[in-house]
Amino acid sequence: MSPSMRGGRRLVALAAVAGLALTMAACGSDDDEGGTGSDEQITLKVSTFGTFGYDALYKEYEASHPNIKIVESNEGDLGKYTNALTQRIAAGSGAGDVVAIEEGAIIQFLQAPDKFVNFQDEGFNELKGNWLDWKNAQATTADGKTTIGLGTDVGGLAMCYRSDLFKEAGLPTDRDEVSALWPTWDEYIATGKKFLEGTKGDAKFVDSATNTYNSILMQDAGNTTGYTYFDRDNKLVFDTNPAVKSAWDTTNKVLDAGLSANLKSFTTEWNAAFKGGDFATIACPAWMTANIKGQAGDAGEGKWDIATVPGGSGSWGGSFLAVPTQSKHQEAAVELAKFLSSPEGQLSAFNEAGNLPSSPQDFEDPALKDFKNEYFSDAPVADIFVQGAKSLKPVYLGAKNQAVRDAIENDLRSVEQGQRTSEEGWQQAIQSAKAAAGV
Repeated sequence: MSPSMRGGRRLVALAAVAGLALTMAACGSDDDEGGTGSDEQITLKVSTFGTFGYDALYKEYEASHPNIKIVESNEGDLGKYTNALTQRIAAGSGAGDVVAIEEGAIIQFLQAPDKFVNFQDEGFNELKGNWLDWKNAQATTADGKTTIGLGTDVGGLAMCYRSDLFKEAGLPTDRDEVSALWPTWDEYIATGKKFLEGTKGDAKFVDSATNTYNSILMQDAGNTTGYTYFDRDNKLVFDTNPAVKSAWDTTNKVLDAGLSANLKSFTTEWNAAFKGGDFATIACPAWMTANIKGQAGDAGEGKWDIATVPGGSGSWGGSFLAVPTQSKHQEAAVELAKFLSSPEGQLSAFNEAGNLPSSPQDFEDPALKDFKNEYFSDAPVADIFVQGAKSLKPVYLGAKNQAVRDAIENDLRSVEQGQRTSEEGWQQAIQSAKAAAGV
């Protein structure tokens, strides 16, 4: 797809969004203080992490709502963002009017549903077909009475790879042939060993242990227990869930083979490694494509491609939009959240940032079905990511998932950096998980 065609499709999506915005404005309540139907000038604060691709949507919404100004605050580090949001929600002030919540943290905030607007009181039941059923379930309390989040995207998983480095190593470069190299993670590791033998250079096969580990864990959990560190009774099962140990052991095979570039995700060094060509593959949900493009820059165009992930489908990430009850402009914030997470809004965000929509309507939209990512060698995104998203098996993460995950990743990195053996790291991880879970 040429840049002009990409822009053309985006305009179609934005035109639809603009239409939705105007409709919503027309339906606004006249007696809402600071709401969509009020003339009072208000500022809506939107808190996000990573890249949501909302800049164009903000402009469209402000154009159709002249009394509303939107200001986004963004944090690049998910852990820092979630910790800060947790503190602000608990304090009753300081959170945005609309806040993004990552899927790993949504269960944590569901423990305090009264801190968020219940979208079921705001027309959610009439709109819930806009999102995948399991996406809605992730943001709804166990009794089914409260929904605190509207889905933005899903993290259907693939494997992004540097075709130029594969060619240098004497490996196939065609995405179908590359996918055929690694039906399993063991075959992925075997391919990595061939890559190192063929390149004779400085490039490693994979960016980091933690990205690989998290991808395998979500895959194994989806195929077996259906949960990771906590069972559905929120009991810590880190050391008894076979999916966790399997992911740990497979990741350590990657490390034992010397395949990792030993980078920490979302650091300056990790970002620079995209441009430097320091690694050849990375576990790749749809949202990662924008990150790769942003960090590798124009010089990387046509050098990256997308293959299927070893072991079949998987998931990494995906988020929601919520409205804290501490917001002074709840009605206006709810309308903005609905707008941003609508099928049209999600399609616009996909065009801006590559985030895969969580709306089944979008899966059938030609703007997504026929989209080929020019930067990634015209990879057919729909064929690769959408099919994976449709077959995703939801995984329960537990209220303290983020804290345990951060602790385990630190212990895994200590193995990656040669500070501990795999067994020493595992034993330490058991203790770290207990400490983070408070048991």
